[in-house]
Amino acid sequence: MTGRRWSVVTVTYNSAETLRKCWRGEAKPYEWIVVDNCSSDDSVAVAEELGAQVIRLSENVGFSRANNVGLRQAAGEYVLFANPDLEISPTDGFDVLQRHLDAHGGLAAPQLLSSDGIPQPNGRGFPYATAKLGNRKLWPLSRLHGSYRLTADPGAAVWVAWVMGAAVAARTADFIELGGWNERFFLYYEDHELGLRAWRNGVPVALLGDVRWTHHWGRATNSFRWSRAHTLELRSARTFFGMFPEFLVGLPPAPRRHRQAARVVGSPVPSSAASTGEPVAAPSRQAAT
Repeated sequence: MTGRRWSVVTVTYNSAETLRKCWRGEAKPYEWIVVDNCSSDDSVAVAEELGAQVIRLSENVGFSRANNVGLRQAAGEYVLFANPDLEISPTDGFDVLQRHLDAHGGLAAPQLLSSDGIPQPNGRGFPYATAKLGNRKLWPLSRLHGSYRLTADPGAAVWVAWVMGAAVAARTADFIELGGWNERFFLYYEDHELGLRAWRNGVPVALLGDVRWTHHWGRATNSFRWSRAHTLELRSARTFFGMFPEFLVGLPPAPRRHRQAARVVGSPVPSSAASTGEPVAAPSRQAAT
């Protein structure tokens, strides 16, 4: 185990019950930083009881900004951003992530599993608007973009365009150099932007099948009943597609603007680093546009 070479940053907002369910157990072999977005429940007290270093914010500043607050406090060489509804199994998981990051750099994510043990497609391809609507089972778009939802089997790793923000790992210095989370996004789409920005800066994004952690995910916008979550998602969608119109209107062509990602997303990550311990060439920064 890598011990406290790792910092884990968790953003909470009225997450007390989720923390009790997912983070109970023995002393954690990593630095755990909880950034609380002015919860009205006892999230802070529960996090402290469970061994976290808690940063209390005076208002709800959103997911990206709160993550960046935690990042600035992280003392570990490696950082994992982990949602409150994630169950981390430290045995071997951090070691696998570390070996990948040492060999390839960039961003890496575990293969997430549902509460029933079914792989969640937390790796994704290019976020075309039609792909996202199809992901919501909207026919006939649900038949398009079959490679949008990506998973990684045990023993395998795959390059992806972006990974869900529920679990994202990196070397701390690399994540800071990348610029952290984009604070233009209060909630939703910040993970899309992070992955695409990474690739455009020559920083690869991978999903690792040998790290399999449970994610008790219940998306707030799955219901057709309009809520504040829908408003936040729509606001973030406008920001995102304003930054990346190629995924909405097709111009400029996404493969041209994101050439590096287009060449490798969906393909396997070279595996020789895991067996030799030697760095393996990741996609070149010079290829980024």
